[in-house]
Amino acid sequence: MANITGIDLGTTMSAIARLNDLGKPEIVPNKEGDRITPSVIFFESANKTLIGQEAKNIAGTDPHLVAKEFKREMHNASYRFSVYNESYTASELSSFVLKKLVQDASKQIGDVKDVVISVPAYFKESERNATIEAGKIAGLNVAAIINEPTAAALYYATVADIKGRGMVYDIGGGTFDVTISDTNGKNIDIVASAGDHHLGGVDFDYAILELMSEKYKNETGGDLYSDEASKHDFLLTAEKIKKSLSSRSAVKEKLVGDAGKAIIEFTQEEFEAKISTFISKTELLVEQVLDEADSEPEDIDYILLVGGSTRIPAIKKSIKKMMGKEPLEAVNVDEAVALGAAIKAGIVLTNTNPENVSSVVASEMSSITVTDVANHSYGTISLGYDADRQKEILLNNILIKKNTPLPCSETKTFYTVMDDQQSIEIKITQGEDEDPDFVNIIHKEDMKLPPNRPEGQPIEVTYAYDENQMMKCTFKDINADSIKEITIHTDDSSSKKNVLDAFLVE
Repeated sequence: MANITGIDLGTTMSAIARLNDLGKPEIVPNKEGDRITPSVIFFESANKTLIGQEAKNIAGTDPHLVAKEFKREMHNASYRFSVYNESYTASELSSFVLKKLVQDASKQIGDVKDVVISVPAYFKESERNATIEAGKIAGLNVAAIINEPTAAALYYATVADIKGRGMVYDIGGGTFDVTISDTNGKNIDIVASAGDHHLGGVDFDYAILELMSEKYKNETGGDLYSDEASKHDFLLTAEKIKKSLSSRSAVKEKLVGDAGKAIIEFTQEEFEAKISTFISKTELLVEQVLDEADSEPEDIDYILLVGGSTRIPAIKKSIKKMMGKEPLEAVNVDEAVALGAAIKAGIVLTNTNPENVSSVVASEMSSITVTDVANHSYGTISLGYDADRQKEILLNNILIKKNTPLPCSETKTFYTVMDDQQSIEIKITQGEDEDPDFVNIIHKEDMKLPPNRPEGQPIEVTYAYDENQMMKCTFKDINADSIKEITIHTDDSSSKKNVLDAFLVE
Protein backbone atom coordinates (compact mmCIF):
# COMPACT_ATOMS: atom_id res chain seq x y z
CA MET A 1 0.00 0.00 0.00
CA ALA A 2 1.18 3.52 -0.79
CA ASN A 3 2.08 5.92 1.99
CA ILE A 4 -0.66 8.51 2.48
CA THR A 5 0.89 11.77 3.58
CA GLY A 6 -0.02 15.39 4.18
CA ILE A 7 2.34 18.34 4.61
CA ASP A 8 1.86 21.63 6.43
CA LEU A 9 4.32 23.89 4.58
CA GLY A 10 4.50 26.78 7.03
CA THR A 11 6.10 30.21 7.07
CA THR A 12 8.19 29.47 10.15
CA MET A 13 7.48 25.80 10.95
CA SER A 14 6.52 22.81 8.79
CA ALA A 15 5.33 19.27 9.51
CA ILE A 16 4.50 16.01 7.75
CA ALA A 17 1.87 13.46 8.76
CA ARG A 18 0.68 10.12 7.43
CA LEU A 19 -2.38 7.91 7.77
CA ASN A 20 -1.60 4.74 9.69
CA ASP A 21 -3.04 1.29 8.95
CA LEU A 22 -6.20 2.16 10.91
CA GLY A 23 -6.83 5.29 8.86
CA LYS A 24 -5.77 7.61 11.69
CA PRO A 25 -3.37 10.52 11.05
CA GLU A 26 -0.09 10.74 12.93
CA ILE A 27 2.87 13.10 12.79
CA VAL A 28 6.14 11.68 11.43
CA PRO A 29 9.05 13.23 13.38
CA ASN A 30 12.11 14.46 11.54
CA LYS A 31 15.47 12.73 11.92
CA GLU A 32 16.27 14.91 14.92
CA GLY A 33 13.17 13.55 16.66
CA ASP A 34 11.22 16.82 16.46
CA ARG A 35 7.57 16.77 15.40
CA ILE A 36 7.80 20.13 13.64
CA THR A 37 10.66 21.52 11.53
CA PRO A 38 11.67 25.20 11.22
CA SER A 39 11.28 26.42 7.64
CA VAL A 40 14.81 27.82 7.65
CA ILE A 41 17.64 27.08 5.20
CA PHE A 42 21.31 27.77 5.90
CA PHE A 43 23.51 27.58 2.81
CA GLU A 44 26.65 26.17 4.40
CA SER A 45 28.52 26.07 1.08
CA ALA A 46 27.82 26.22 -2.65
CA ASN A 47 26.48 22.64 -2.58
CA LYS A 48 25.46 21.95 1.01
CA THR A 49 22.55 23.14 3.11
CA LEU A 50 21.31 22.76 6.65
CA ILE A 51 17.54 22.81 7.06
CA GLY A 52 15.47 23.03 10.21
CA GLN A 53 16.40 23.70 13.82
CA GLU A 54 20.17 23.59 13.32
CA ALA A 55 19.87 26.11 10.48
CA LYS A 56 17.78 28.37 12.71
CA ASN A 57 20.26 28.07 15.61
CA ILE A 58 23.35 29.04 13.62
CA ALA A 59 21.72 31.53 11.27
CA GLY A 60 23.15 34.45 13.22
CA THR A 61 26.72 33.49 12.26
CA ASP A 62 26.11 34.47 8.62
CA PRO A 63 22.62 36.01 8.16
CA HIS A 64 23.17 36.57 4.44
CA LEU A 65 23.41 32.77 3.99
CA VAL A 66 19.99 32.20 5.59
CA ALA A 67 16.67 31.90 3.76
CA LYS A 68 13.51 32.10 5.88
CA GLU A 69 9.91 33.33 5.72
CA PHE A 70 9.92 32.80 1.93
CA LYS A 71 6.34 31.53 2.05
CA ARG A 72 5.38 35.20 2.30
CA GLU A 73 6.92 35.67 -1.17
CA MET A 74 4.97 32.92 -2.96
CA HIS A 75 2.91 35.62 -4.68
CA ASN A 76 5.99 37.54 -5.86
CA ALA A 77 7.23 36.28 -9.22
CA SER A 78 10.24 38.61 -9.08
CA TYR A 79 11.46 37.46 -5.64
CA ARG A 80 14.91 35.88 -5.59
CA PHE A 81 17.16 34.80 -2.74
CA SER A 82 20.76 35.07 -3.94
CA VAL A 83 23.67 33.14 -2.46
CA TYR A 84 26.91 31.66 -3.86
CA ASN A 85 26.24 33.14 -7.33
CA GLU A 86 22.85 31.38 -7.54
CA SER A 87 19.35 32.74 -7.04
CA TYR A 88 16.25 30.90 -5.88
CA THR A 89 12.53 31.57 -6.16
CA ALA A 90 10.17 31.10 -3.22
CA SER A 91 9.03 27.82 -4.80
CA GLU A 92 12.59 26.55 -5.08
CA LEU A 93 13.36 27.45 -1.47
CA SER A 94 10.15 25.76 -0.35
CA SER A 95 11.22 22.64 -2.23
CA PHE A 96 14.24 22.36 0.07
CA VAL A 97 11.97 22.22 3.13
CA LEU A 98 9.65 19.72 1.45
CA LYS A 99 12.59 17.50 0.52
CA LYS A 100 13.88 17.58 4.10
CA LEU A 101 10.47 16.53 5.47
CA VAL A 102 10.03 13.77 2.91
CA GLN A 103 13.58 12.41 3.18
CA ASP A 104 13.32 12.17 6.97
CA ALA A 105 9.87 10.57 6.80
CA SER A 106 10.89 8.07 4.12
CA LYS A 107 13.60 6.64 6.37
CA GLN A 108 10.90 5.74 8.90
CA ILE A 109 7.81 4.83 6.89
CA GLY A 110 9.16 4.03 3.42
CA ASP A 111 8.94 5.90 0.14
CA VAL A 112 6.84 9.06 0.10
CA LYS A 113 5.71 10.18 -3.34
CA ASP A 114 2.07 11.33 -3.33
CA VAL A 115 1.29 14.21 -0.97
CA VAL A 116 -1.34 16.78 -0.13
CA ILE A 117 0.12 20.18 0.77
CA SER A 118 -1.75 22.81 2.75
CA VAL A 119 -1.96 26.50 1.81
CA PRO A 120 -3.54 29.53 3.51
CA ALA A 121 -7.19 29.91 2.55
CA TYR A 122 -6.64 33.40 1.12
CA PHE A 123 -3.78 32.24 -1.17
CA LYS A 124 -4.34 33.44 -4.71
CA GLU A 125 -3.99 31.26 -7.79
CA SER A 126 -0.35 32.24 -8.34
CA GLU A 127 0.52 31.23 -4.76
CA ARG A 128 -1.31 27.91 -5.03
CA ASN A 129 0.51 27.22 -8.29
CA ALA A 130 3.84 28.17 -6.69
CA THR A 131 3.16 25.68 -3.89
CA ILE A 132 2.43 22.90 -6.37
CA GLU A 133 5.58 23.84 -8.27
CA ALA A 134 7.60 23.52 -5.03
CA GLY A 135 6.29 19.99 -4.66
CA LYS A 136 7.22 19.12 -8.23
CA ILE A 137 10.74 20.50 -7.84
CA ALA A 138 11.08 18.33 -4.72
CA GLY A 139 10.19 15.29 -6.84
CA LEU A 140 6.70 14.85 -5.39
CA ASN A 141 3.31 14.26 -6.94
CA VAL A 142 1.05 16.86 -5.38
CA ALA A 143 -2.24 14.94 -5.41
CA ALA A 144 -4.10 17.95 -4.06
CA ILE A 145 -3.78 21.12 -2.06
CA ILE A 146 -6.02 21.95 0.88
CA ASN A 147 -6.73 25.20 2.68
CA GLU A 148 -5.11 25.24 6.10
CA PRO A 149 -8.31 26.03 8.08
CA THR A 150 -10.14 23.32 6.15
CA ALA A 151 -7.41 20.81 7.04
CA ALA A 152 -7.63 21.82 10.69
CA ALA A 153 -11.43 21.56 10.73
CA LEU A 154 -11.14 18.14 9.11
CA TYR A 155 -8.83 16.91 11.86
CA TYR A 156 -10.87 18.47 14.67
CA ALA A 157 -14.00 16.76 13.32
CA THR A 158 -12.34 13.33 13.58
CA VAL A 159 -11.15 13.72 17.18
CA ALA A 160 -13.63 16.06 18.88
CA ASP A 161 -17.40 16.09 19.23
CA ILE A 162 -18.22 19.28 17.33
CA LYS A 163 -21.34 20.18 15.41
CA GLY A 164 -23.07 23.24 14.06
CA ARG A 165 -21.51 26.42 12.73
CA GLY A 166 -17.90 26.94 13.80
CA MET A 167 -15.02 29.31 13.36
CA VAL A 168 -11.46 28.16 12.65
CA TYR A 169 -9.05 30.82 13.92
CA ASP A 170 -5.62 30.07 12.45
CA ILE A 171 -2.64 32.28 13.25
CA GLY A 172 0.79 30.77 12.83
CA GLY A 173 4.29 32.07 12.32
CA GLY A 174 3.59 34.26 9.32
CA THR A 175 -0.03 34.06 8.22
CA PHE A 176 -3.57 34.51 9.56
CA ASP A 177 -6.73 32.78 8.34
CA VAL A 178 -10.23 32.80 9.77
CA THR A 179 -12.86 30.46 8.35
CA ILE A 180 -16.52 29.74 9.04
CA SER A 181 -17.64 26.12 8.55
CA ASP A 182 -20.70 23.98 9.16
CA THR A 183 -20.00 20.57 10.71
CA ASN A 184 -22.27 17.58 11.17
CA GLY A 185 -20.28 14.63 12.48
CA LYS A 186 -17.51 14.10 9.92
CA ASN A 187 -19.26 16.15 7.25
CA ILE A 188 -17.71 19.61 6.87
CA ASP A 189 -18.93 22.44 4.65
CA ILE A 190 -16.76 25.56 4.43
CA VAL A 191 -18.86 28.73 4.28
CA ALA A 192 -16.42 31.66 4.08
CA SER A 193 -12.76 32.57 4.66
CA ALA A 194 -10.62 35.67 5.06
CA GLY A 195 -6.96 36.20 5.84
CA ASP A 196 -3.70 38.14 5.72
CA HIS A 197 -0.43 36.63 4.49
CA HIS A 198 1.69 39.14 6.43
CA LEU A 199 0.30 38.67 9.91
CA GLY A 200 1.63 36.14 12.39
CA GLY A 201 4.14 35.19 15.05
CA VAL A 202 7.07 36.68 13.13
CA ASP A 203 5.45 40.10 13.43
CA PHE A 204 5.01 39.57 17.17
CA ASP A 205 8.71 38.66 17.48
CA TYR A 206 9.70 41.91 15.79
CA ALA A 207 7.34 43.81 18.10
CA ILE A 208 9.12 42.33 21.11
CA LEU A 209 12.50 43.09 19.54
CA GLU A 210 11.42 46.71 19.24
CA LEU A 211 10.34 46.66 22.89
CA MET A 212 13.68 45.12 23.86
CA SER A 213 15.57 47.86 22.01
CA GLU A 214 13.49 50.61 23.64
CA LYS A 215 13.87 49.27 27.18
CA TYR A 216 17.57 48.53 26.71
CA LYS A 217 18.22 52.10 25.50
CA ASN A 218 16.29 53.53 28.45
CA GLU A 219 18.38 51.39 30.80
CA THR A 220 21.85 51.84 29.27
CA GLY A 221 21.62 54.83 26.94
CA GLY A 222 23.01 52.72 24.09
CA ASP A 223 21.79 50.58 21.19
CA LEU A 224 20.95 46.92 21.69
CA TYR A 225 22.60 45.87 18.39
CA SER A 226 24.24 47.35 15.32
CA ASP A 227 24.64 44.39 12.92
CA GLU A 228 22.45 41.70 11.33
CA ALA A 229 24.09 38.81 13.18
CA SER A 230 23.27 40.36 16.57
CA LYS A 231 19.78 41.22 15.36
CA HIS A 232 19.16 37.57 14.49
CA ASP A 233 20.32 36.42 17.93
CA PHE A 234 18.09 38.95 19.66
CA LEU A 235 15.15 37.82 17.51
CA LEU A 236 15.62 34.35 18.96
CA THR A 237 15.57 35.95 22.43
CA ALA A 238 12.40 37.83 21.46
CA GLU A 239 10.76 34.56 20.45
CA LYS A 240 11.74 33.04 23.80
CA ILE A 241 10.26 36.03 25.67
CA LYS A 242 7.06 35.76 23.63
CA LYS A 243 6.64 32.11 24.54
CA SER A 244 7.33 32.82 28.23
CA LEU A 245 4.75 35.62 28.28
CA SER A 246 2.16 33.17 26.98
CA SER A 247 2.10 31.53 30.42
CA ARG A 248 3.56 34.19 32.73
CA SER A 249 2.56 37.77 33.47
CA ALA A 250 6.18 38.97 33.53
CA VAL A 251 9.68 37.70 32.72
CA LYS A 252 13.19 39.04 33.22
CA GLU A 253 15.89 38.65 30.59
CA LYS A 254 19.60 39.47 30.60
CA LEU A 255 20.46 41.43 27.46
CA VAL A 256 24.09 41.91 26.49
CA GLY A 257 24.08 44.59 23.82
CA ASP A 258 26.43 47.17 22.38
CA ALA A 259 26.30 49.21 25.59
CA GLY A 260 26.90 46.30 27.94
CA LYS A 261 24.70 44.10 30.12
CA ALA A 262 21.23 44.90 31.42
CA ILE A 263 18.62 42.80 33.18
CA ILE A 264 15.22 43.94 31.95
CA GLU A 265 11.68 42.93 32.85
CA PHE A 266 8.98 42.43 30.20
CA THR A 267 5.28 42.17 31.02
CA GLN A 268 2.29 40.73 29.25
CA GLU A 269 0.67 44.15 29.38
CA GLU A 270 3.62 45.75 27.53
CA PHE A 271 3.64 42.97 24.95
CA GLU A 272 -0.10 43.28 24.34
CA ALA A 273 0.24 47.03 23.83
CA LYS A 274 2.98 46.43 21.26
CA ILE A 275 0.90 43.98 19.21
CA SER A 276 -2.43 45.78 19.58
CA THR A 277 -2.37 46.92 15.94
CA PHE A 278 -1.98 43.32 14.76
CA ILE A 279 -4.78 42.16 17.05
CA SER A 280 -7.03 44.88 15.59
CA LYS A 281 -6.29 43.54 12.10
CA THR A 282 -7.40 40.04 13.13
CA GLU A 283 -10.60 41.48 14.59
CA LEU A 284 -11.41 43.28 11.34
CA LEU A 285 -10.93 40.04 9.42
CA VAL A 286 -13.16 38.18 11.89
CA GLU A 287 -15.85 40.80 11.30
CA GLN A 288 -15.38 40.42 7.54
CA VAL A 289 -15.76 36.65 7.53
CA LEU A 290 -18.82 36.82 9.80
CA ASP A 291 -20.38 39.29 7.38
CA GLU A 292 -19.57 37.09 4.36
CA ALA A 293 -21.07 34.08 6.16
CA ASP A 294 -24.17 36.13 7.03
CA SER A 295 -23.55 35.28 10.68
CA GLU A 296 -23.44 37.01 14.04
CA PRO A 297 -21.12 36.00 16.90
CA GLU A 298 -24.01 34.28 18.66
CA ASP A 299 -24.53 32.08 15.57
CA ILE A 300 -21.11 30.50 16.09
CA ASP A 301 -21.35 27.29 18.11
CA TYR A 302 -17.63 26.65 18.59
CA ILE A 303 -14.24 28.19 17.87
CA LEU A 304 -11.22 26.08 16.90
CA LEU A 305 -7.67 27.31 17.42
CA VAL A 306 -4.85 26.53 14.99
CA GLY A 307 -1.25 27.76 14.91
CA GLY A 308 1.31 28.39 17.60
CA SER A 309 0.46 32.08 17.99
CA THR A 310 -2.99 31.19 19.36
CA ARG A 311 -1.18 30.44 22.63
CA ILE A 312 -0.74 34.19 23.18
CA PRO A 313 -3.21 35.35 25.87
CA ALA A 314 -4.05 38.54 23.94
CA ILE A 315 -5.35 36.38 21.06
CA LYS A 316 -7.67 34.43 23.34
CA LYS A 317 -8.85 37.65 25.02
CA SER A 318 -9.67 39.11 21.60
CA ILE A 319 -11.64 36.02 20.59
CA LYS A 320 -13.57 35.98 23.89
CA LYS A 321 -14.36 39.70 23.59
CA MET A 322 -15.62 39.42 20.00
CA MET A 323 -17.37 36.07 20.11
CA GLY A 324 -18.57 35.88 23.72
CA LYS A 325 -17.22 32.37 24.22
CA GLU A 326 -14.00 30.53 24.93
CA PRO A 327 -12.29 28.67 22.05
CA LEU A 328 -11.83 24.91 22.15
CA GLU A 329 -8.34 23.59 22.89
CA ALA A 330 -8.76 19.93 21.98
CA VAL A 331 -5.69 19.35 19.79
CA ASN A 332 -2.05 20.36 19.37
CA VAL A 333 -2.38 23.65 17.49
CA ASP A 334 1.03 23.18 15.82
CA GLU A 335 0.09 19.83 14.27
CA ALA A 336 -3.60 20.08 13.34
CA VAL A 337 -3.03 21.29 9.76
CA ALA A 338 -0.55 18.53 8.82
CA LEU A 339 -2.82 15.89 10.38
CA GLY A 340 -5.82 17.22 8.48
CA ALA A 341 -3.81 17.29 5.25
CA ALA A 342 -3.05 13.58 5.76
CA ILE A 343 -6.78 12.88 6.08
CA LYS A 344 -7.38 14.81 2.85
CA ALA A 345 -4.67 12.73 1.20
CA GLY A 346 -6.53 9.60 2.30
CA ILE A 347 -9.78 10.89 0.83
CA VAL A 348 -8.11 11.80 -2.48
CA LEU A 349 -6.28 8.49 -2.79
CA THR A 350 -9.40 6.50 -1.92
CA ASN A 351 -11.31 8.29 -4.68
CA THR A 352 -8.60 8.23 -7.35
CA ASN A 353 -6.51 5.11 -6.67
CA PRO A 354 -8.55 2.81 -4.43
CA GLU A 355 -6.29 -0.13 -5.28
CA ASN A 356 -3.52 1.59 -3.31
CA VAL A 357 -5.63 1.95 -0.17
CA SER A 358 -6.41 -0.77 2.37
CA SER A 359 -10.03 -1.67 3.05
CA VAL A 360 -9.70 -0.32 6.60
CA VAL A 361 -8.47 3.07 5.38
CA ALA A 362 -11.07 3.17 2.60
CA SER A 363 -13.84 2.50 5.11
CA GLU A 364 -12.58 5.24 7.43
CA MET A 365 -12.27 7.77 4.59
CA SER A 366 -15.72 7.00 3.20
CA SER A 367 -17.28 8.36 6.38
CA ILE A 368 -15.68 11.80 5.91
CA THR A 369 -16.84 14.52 3.53
CA VAL A 370 -15.54 18.06 3.12
CA THR A 371 -16.78 20.82 0.83
CA ASP A 372 -14.55 23.86 0.37
CA VAL A 373 -15.33 27.21 -1.26
CA ALA A 374 -13.74 29.57 -3.77
CA ASN A 375 -11.81 32.07 -1.69
CA HIS A 376 -11.81 34.75 -4.39
CA SER A 377 -14.16 35.81 -7.17
CA TYR A 378 -13.21 35.01 -10.78
CA GLY A 379 -14.40 36.75 -13.92
CA THR A 380 -13.45 38.32 -17.23
CA ILE A 381 -13.22 41.85 -18.62
CA SER A 382 -16.14 42.80 -20.85
CA LEU A 383 -17.72 45.94 -22.29
CA GLY A 384 -20.69 47.27 -20.36
CA TYR A 385 -22.86 50.39 -20.25
CA ASP A 386 -22.59 52.97 -17.47
CA ALA A 387 -26.04 54.54 -17.18
CA ASP A 388 -24.83 57.36 -14.93
CA ARG A 389 -22.13 58.45 -17.37
CA GLN A 390 -24.16 57.33 -20.40
CA LYS A 391 -21.25 55.60 -22.08
CA GLU A 392 -19.72 52.19 -22.55
CA ILE A 393 -16.99 51.18 -20.09
CA LEU A 394 -14.90 48.12 -19.32
CA LEU A 395 -16.21 46.04 -16.40
CA ASN A 396 -14.99 43.04 -14.44
CA ASN A 397 -17.81 40.58 -15.09
CA ILE A 398 -17.76 37.94 -12.32
CA LEU A 399 -18.63 34.34 -13.19
CA ILE A 400 -17.67 32.53 -9.97
CA LYS A 401 -18.38 34.48 -6.80
CA LYS A 402 -16.26 34.28 -3.68
CA ASN A 403 -17.43 31.57 -1.24
CA THR A 404 -19.16 29.50 -3.95
CA PRO A 405 -19.04 25.82 -2.85
CA LEU A 406 -16.61 23.65 -4.82
CA PRO A 407 -16.60 22.02 -7.28
CA CYS A 408 -18.63 24.45 -9.37
CA SER A 409 -19.14 25.53 -12.97
CA GLU A 410 -20.62 28.79 -14.25
CA THR A 411 -21.38 29.87 -17.83
CA LYS A 412 -22.18 33.29 -19.30
CA THR A 413 -22.60 34.39 -22.90
CA PHE A 414 -20.94 37.54 -24.24
CA TYR A 415 -21.10 39.06 -27.73
CA THR A 416 -18.64 40.58 -30.17
CA VAL A 417 -18.93 44.37 -30.34
CA MET A 418 -18.19 45.27 -33.97
CA ASP A 419 -18.47 44.07 -37.54
CA ASP A 420 -15.52 42.01 -38.81
CA GLN A 421 -14.06 41.73 -35.30
CA GLN A 422 -10.83 39.79 -35.75
CA SER A 423 -10.13 38.73 -32.16
CA ILE A 424 -11.09 39.05 -28.52
CA GLU A 425 -8.64 39.72 -25.71
CA ILE A 426 -9.21 37.10 -23.04
CA LYS A 427 -8.57 38.36 -19.53
CA ILE A 428 -9.20 36.07 -16.57
CA THR A 429 -9.59 38.08 -13.38
CA GLN A 430 -9.36 37.39 -9.66
CA GLY A 431 -11.05 39.82 -7.29
CA GLU A 432 -14.39 41.10 -6.12
CA ASP A 433 -14.52 44.61 -7.64
CA GLU A 434 -16.38 45.56 -10.84
CA ASP A 435 -13.63 48.04 -11.70
CA PRO A 436 -10.88 46.26 -13.73
CA ASP A 437 -8.28 48.50 -12.07
CA PHE A 438 -8.96 46.86 -8.69
CA VAL A 439 -8.66 43.17 -9.60
CA ASN A 440 -5.77 40.92 -10.59
CA ILE A 441 -5.39 39.73 -14.19
CA ILE A 442 -4.21 36.14 -13.69
CA HIS A 443 -4.17 35.19 -17.39
CA LYS A 444 -4.28 37.12 -20.66
CA GLU A 445 -4.18 36.01 -24.31
CA ASP A 446 -5.89 36.67 -27.66
CA MET A 447 -8.49 34.43 -29.31
CA LYS A 448 -8.67 34.74 -33.10
CA LEU A 449 -12.10 35.05 -34.74
CA PRO A 450 -13.23 34.31 -38.32
CA PRO A 451 -13.35 37.38 -40.60
CA ASN A 452 -16.33 39.05 -42.28
CA ARG A 453 -18.94 38.50 -39.59
CA PRO A 454 -21.40 41.05 -38.21
CA GLU A 455 -21.24 42.21 -34.61
CA GLY A 456 -23.15 40.31 -31.92
CA GLN A 457 -21.54 36.90 -32.40
CA PRO A 458 -22.03 34.85 -29.19
CA ILE A 459 -18.97 33.84 -27.14
CA GLU A 460 -19.85 31.34 -24.41
CA VAL A 461 -17.55 31.54 -21.39
CA THR A 462 -17.42 28.73 -18.82
CA TYR A 463 -15.35 28.62 -15.64
CA ALA A 464 -15.12 25.21 -13.96
CA TYR A 465 -13.46 25.25 -10.53
CA ASP A 466 -12.56 21.96 -8.86
CA GLU A 467 -12.25 20.97 -5.19
CA ASN A 468 -8.47 21.48 -5.33
CA GLN A 469 -9.12 25.14 -6.20
CA MET A 470 -7.75 24.80 -9.71
CA MET A 471 -9.77 26.28 -12.57
CA LYS A 472 -10.45 25.47 -16.22
CA CYS A 473 -11.73 28.33 -18.37
CA THR A 474 -13.40 27.72 -21.75
CA PHE A 475 -14.12 30.45 -24.34
CA LYS A 476 -16.37 29.07 -27.11
CA ASP A 477 -17.18 30.88 -30.35
CA ILE A 478 -20.63 29.34 -30.86
CA ASN A 479 -21.13 30.08 -34.57
CA ALA A 480 -17.57 29.16 -35.56
CA ASP A 481 -17.53 26.05 -33.35
CA SER A 482 -14.13 27.21 -32.09
CA ILE A 483 -12.93 26.71 -28.51
CA LYS A 484 -10.09 28.17 -26.48
CA GLU A 485 -9.39 26.25 -23.25
CA ILE A 486 -7.19 27.64 -20.49
CA THR A 487 -6.19 25.76 -17.37
CA ILE A 488 -4.86 27.89 -14.55
CA HIS A 489 -1.90 25.85 -13.35
CA THR A 490 1.84 26.10 -12.75
CA ASP A 491 4.41 25.87 -15.51
CA ASP A 492 5.81 22.43 -16.26
CA SER A 493 8.69 22.11 -13.82
CA SER A 494 10.50 19.68 -16.13
CA SER A 495 11.96 22.70 -17.89
CA LYS A 496 13.39 24.02 -14.63
CA LYS A 497 16.62 23.03 -13.02
CA ASN A 498 16.22 20.56 -10.19
CA VAL A 499 17.82 22.73 -7.53
CA LEU A 500 18.02 19.82 -5.12
CA ASP A 501 20.25 17.69 -7.32
CA ALA A 502 23.16 20.01 -6.67
CA PHE A 503 22.86 19.96 -2.90
CA LEU A 504 23.53 17.76 0.08
CA VAL A 505 20.43 18.41 2.17
CA GLU A 506 20.81 17.94 5.90
